Amino acid sequence: MLHPVVLSGGSGTRLWPLSRQDRPKQFLALMGEHSLYQETVLRALGIPDVQPPITVCSDAHRFTVGEQLQAIGVGSGGIVLEPVARNTAPAIALAALHAVATDPDAVLLVMPADHLIEDEAAFRAAVEHAVELAEKDWLVAFGITPDYAETGYGYIRRGEPLGDDGFRIERFVEKPGRATAEQYLADGGYSWNSGMFLFSARRYLEELGIHAPAILQAAQEAYAGAGADLDFIRVDAEAFAASPSDSIDYAVLEKTERAAVVPVSCGWSDIGSWSSLWSVAERDEADNRTEGDVIAVDTRGSFVRAAEHRLVATVGVDDLVIIDTPDATLVARKDRVQDVKAVVDRLKADGRTEHLSHRKVHRPWGSYDSIGVGPRFQVKRITVKPGAALSLQKHHKRAEHWIVVSGVAEVTCDDRVFDLHENESTFIPLGSVHRLRNRGTAPVELIEVQSGSYLGEDDIVRLEDVYGRS
Repeated sequence: MLHPVVLSGGSGTRLWPLSRQDRPKQFLALMGEHSLYQETVLRALGIPDVQPPITVCSDAHRFTVGEQLQAIGVGSGGIVLEPVARNTAPAIALAALHAVATDPDAVLLVMPADHLIEDEAAFRAAVEHAVELAEKDWLVAFGITPDYAETGYGYIRRGEPLGDDGFRIERFVEKPGRATAEQYLADGGYSWNSGMFLFSARRYLEELGIHAPAILQAAQEAYAGAGADLDFIRVDAEAFAASPSDSIDYAVLEKTERAAVVPVSCGWSDIGSWSSLWSVAERDEADNRTEGDVIAVDTRGSFVRAAEHRLVATVGVDDLVIIDTPDATLVARKDRVQDVKAVVDRLKADGRTEHLSHRKVHRPWGSYDSIGVGPRFQVKRITVKPGAALSLQKHHKRAEHWIVVSGVAEVTCDDRVFDLHENESTFIPLGSVHRLRNRGTAPVELIEVQSGSYLGEDDIVRLEDVYGRS
């Protein structure tokens, strides 16, 4: 059976400030109503007789994965948590071990969570050809037919034909310079390396044992020590951390004698920068892509995205990327957006937090938006989903005032449990054990005013938590 494997370990630097470490680009709706992760899952489920997807992600993103699957009505084939990032070869090994535990003949369709494919019919046809090769024990890479001399991708050189639609891989080529990329394009025998693969799980593990036995051993020990945590599979952290950090290309495909490539032209993009997103997006007659409340006067060839509830206006500019969010704004030349990572590096070096999370932070119970902050106080707008509850907790350094804006909140404060209705408020003294719960069918929204000597999120002592965070 065919098991989609979605690799969702991105950290979110190239599409800053919209993409952050806590909510990287795969979880953002960049081209429609669904996130890139959701689009990847739905694309896989369009293939006949496919199994529910296996997702490999970081611990920090586990609830986001679960919520986004639930939002599109898709069951999970397993959400495997990587304790630390160890590149694609170990991550795929965990997915392969999970798949063969229930299906010894599992075939894996491995896809990064953050890629865009416009022609899904062409992609499905390529998968069918790859399955035929996998049944003959080939490890198949999907090669994208290049339509320009791209220097930001690795390339695959095609060798001898393997039937009508596949080729033996002659060699992998690292990201080339401009002149070399132009030679590859003119040659016609090269494909972009998409980072998507298809092979038998059993065969992949066998090849990993031959060419990268330390990775296989670490993955086997980590998976053998796995335990269930709600809907998640939490592998042994120490065992997995011992794995070498290698890509599947380097660890296996460059060394095996059974590497094949299926070329495909399917409108693929890895959305690796704001300019690449601009290039695949619908644009107006002035070649602009605008999102949100934007007024563009005498503006051409630009990407302008306005934050919610805020106007962005441009006058007399060309070829700019302007991305506005509630707490940060990026203005860059379109040909320099690959250097956005330098901004993120600067934020890290300066000890700032704008690369880590948005002003609005998502939690398994809902979200909070820090709408005001000053010396010894902070104001948040909190939304609690129906049926959800915050942890039973206390704080050592702050007190809180809660004012309900809509809905009915059940409040626990020490030995009291009571309902708080719209336009009602309560005070949570410093050190009090408290909880907020929504037992209704509509979201609860409230304003929280914190006051105290320290207001950081690490001043939370969780005593009970339905999400396993205590």
